[in-house]
Amino acid sequence: MTVEIHRLSNGVRVVTEHMPGLQSASLGVWVTAGGRHERAEQNGIAHFLEHMAFKGTETRDALQIAEAIEDVGGYINAYTSREMTAFYARVLGEDVPLALDVISDIVLNPVFDPQEIEVERHVILQEIGQALDTPDDIIFDWLQETAYPGQPLGRPILGPSSRVEKFDRRDLSGFVSERYLPGNLIVAAAGAVDHDAIVKLVEDRFGHLATHQGFETDPASFKGGETRVDKGLEQAHIAFAFEAPGYRDDAVYTAQVFSTALGGGMSSRLFQEAREKRGLCYSIFAQASAYSDTGLLTIYAGTGAEDLSALIGLTVDEMRRAADDMSVEEIARARAQLKAGMLMGLESPAARAERLARQLAIWDRVPTLEETVARIDAVTRDVARDFAGTIAKSGAAALALYGPVSGAPSVDEMAGRLAA
Repeated sequence: MTVEIHRLSNGVRVVTEHMPGLQSASLGVWVTAGGRHERAEQNGIAHFLEHMAFKGTETRDALQIAEAIEDVGGYINAYTSREMTAFYARVLGEDVPLALDVISDIVLNPVFDPQEIEVERHVILQEIGQALDTPDDIIFDWLQETAYPGQPLGRPILGPSSRVEKFDRRDLSGFVSERYLPGNLIVAAAGAVDHDAIVKLVEDRFGHLATHQGFETDPASFKGGETRVDKGLEQAHIAFAFEAPGYRDDAVYTAQVFSTALGGGMSSRLFQEAREKRGLCYSIFAQASAYSDTGLLTIYAGTGAEDLSALIGLTVDEMRRAADDMSVEEIARARAQLKAGMLMGLESPAARAERLARQLAIWDRVPTLEETVARIDAVTRDVARDFAGTIAKSGAAALALYGPVSGAPSVDEMAGRLAA
């Protein structure tokens, strides 16, 4: 399998990976414009735009967009994250030109019909309502806002209802003009694809765009603090976070290995100590998430009010102990989990195309899998322990609590216990 990269004269990047033996291909357009690229008054517009892309173009209505892909047995979808918006499809290899034609059409030629805007506005407001009714979903939005208060990276991707209710065609078109620029566009394809053919198709559809590299992204600054919403729910939900390395920092692999050992699976110390040995919760996990310039080490758990204080204390103590006694075996197991998860996941062309686009957006190149595996293998027990010690002594933390949480310790109490 060979990764090939081409840059159009106007800045649009094309990256492909041919996967021998496959009959299908995954391809799409990844736009380096997500929630963190919105101004405060635009919060939610990137996600709204993702929805509207499927509601009609200058040559296809919403039904024709869906039928064009499904008539050949394909699948089309999109998503919005804090740093990207993606429009992608999976089709048989022979239908790659059709899929790219449809995707380029919805990215470049949306009509933003006012009637369709109202229909989709209602859908998004329902989506926001559903998120607010899902405690183990909304708590992560609150945690993000607490970690990065008053910053684009801290705002919810869906946006507040008050903003969504007011967006109009001019707002949508304005965001496209500001952010859907050649320098922000990546076309990625994997599977039964031919690089030169893809490049020609991209030239035909995107080559006319005027060169423009877009705007600089304001750097994020982790602040921390506490958000506590006391409510009569069956479960108390807690999410606790510390600043971690961003994608461009080699220490991101240390954060991933450490979080996996701490709470990434059934053999992890948090799962074993909190659930298996003491029965304090049903769900508990740790994860390391990364952005271009920062990241978060997050721990989440859900438990009953009567067990909340004990669970928080145990969690903090396990994090503190990790700096002293995390073992060689734990780190080896975490490295194996990360490598196997990555390699098994990349057996699908959809995952390959996603990886191509994300890596190109971060580094303007695509590291080999061997390079990534080597960086994971370079995380030793001592490196992980040092990272745990740095986290414990950092002092700055973000805490979000939801449910019967009035008796839970404060973020300062937790951070103090961790640093003790």
